[in-house]
Amino acid sequence: MQGGEKLSLEQIQALLRASVEVRFIGHSREEIYEWVGKTLREHDYAQQGREAKGVLRNYVAKMTGQSRAQITRLIAKYVANGEVRTTVYRRRRFPVRYTRADTACLATVDEAHDTLSGPATRKILERELGEYGKGKYERLAGISVAHLYRLRKTKSYRARYATFTKTKPTPVAIGERRRPQPEGRPGYLRVDTVHQGDRDGVKGVYHINAVDEVTQWQVVACVPQISEAWLEPALQSMLAQFPFKIRGFHSDNGSEFINHTVAKLLKKLLVQQTKSRPRRSNDNGLVEAKNGAVIRKHMGYTHIAAAHAERVQRFYEDQLNDYLNFHRPCGQAEVLTDAKGKQRRVYRLYQTPWETYQKLPKAGSYLKAGHTLRKLEEKARAESDTEAAKRMQQAKGILFAELHPARRSA
Repeated sequence: MQGGEKLSLEQIQALLRASVEVRFIGHSREEIYEWVGKTLREHDYAQQGREAKGVLRNYVAKMTGQSRAQITRLIAKYVANGEVRTTVYRRRRFPVRYTRADTACLATVDEAHDTLSGPATRKILERELGEYGKGKYERLAGISVAHLYRLRKTKSYRARYATFTKTKPTPVAIGERRRPQPEGRPGYLRVDTVHQGDRDGVKGVYHINAVDEVTQWQVVACVPQISEAWLEPALQSMLAQFPFKIRGFHSDNGSEFINHTVAKLLKKLLVQQTKSRPRRSNDNGLVEAKNGAVIRKHMGYTHIAAAHAERVQRFYEDQLNDYLNFHRPCGQAEVLTDAKGKQRRVYRLYQTPWETYQKLPKAGSYLKAGHTLRKLEEKARAESDTEAAKRMQQAKGILFAELHPARRSA
């Protein structure tokens, strides 16, 4: 864009008529503004008549490619100042009130007091100036709490003082931490897991033990490992084996039960999930006692490979669970309170979980669809306790012979 300012008005008009279909585009803004200023100054734009001004306006618009509104603004700048220059944009900045020295002073105070809250720190800054006459706190003494926190986020503050916070455990909002209150109603389960030992670094099977708090109705299951793929179907099968409706599910704080998979399953079944309280070892005492009295007594402590979990599960479903609930008497605790308020449990009554369930008020109302008291009574009367125990022991002998073939050959 050079030499354009040397053209006369007649030449400019001829150029505009000849280049009606032609458009020009300027390069940089500084170059365009400089050329516009030279052209208007060369032709003494302010002293021209209306027609000449219109020709110059169209000429500038044609050569620069700017909009009509922008050309009007550029010409207005020329008329006002005699030149056309770019306006340097400067962002509005607030005046700096607190210096780096103030930030370093705040860091020193935080370091000495282990970073107190904003209001407490501000009070200290006020006291340093008012009570002790420290002049270096003059500006900080009037700082707001919000701006105090802003200074703590600056690079100069963090370069002077850095705090380190220990990692805090993330609370798991699954299950309510309290002891269940069945109030004499069946369906409140206590659940725990029992591991069948390791051998050469290889994990054994896991037993899942679920016991009803009121009737001591017990269902045991076996899985090769504690994972969502195995635990969810096992729990579904266990809950289905209880003849009455499940109302509560209580466990310790282990991740095998305190997870979203189990929570989703229980929520689908409208079962309330609770977990043990800290420093309350007796919250899950019933099922832990059954771990030793039932699972360890029948399955022992010898390692059982995870590959045999399905075979152990069939034994539980076909033999052991029915024996436990219909033919194995359990001690029913009676709580006695002395004159001083001390409680102790005595076991005078022994009966099977089925007998305990029969004696509940309105026992039939708690049953699931498809279960009746008559059908359960027929199942209990099908064979005697000793006959059921012999059948269970025979099946267990066959199971252990398959699990430990070397012991059988010896």
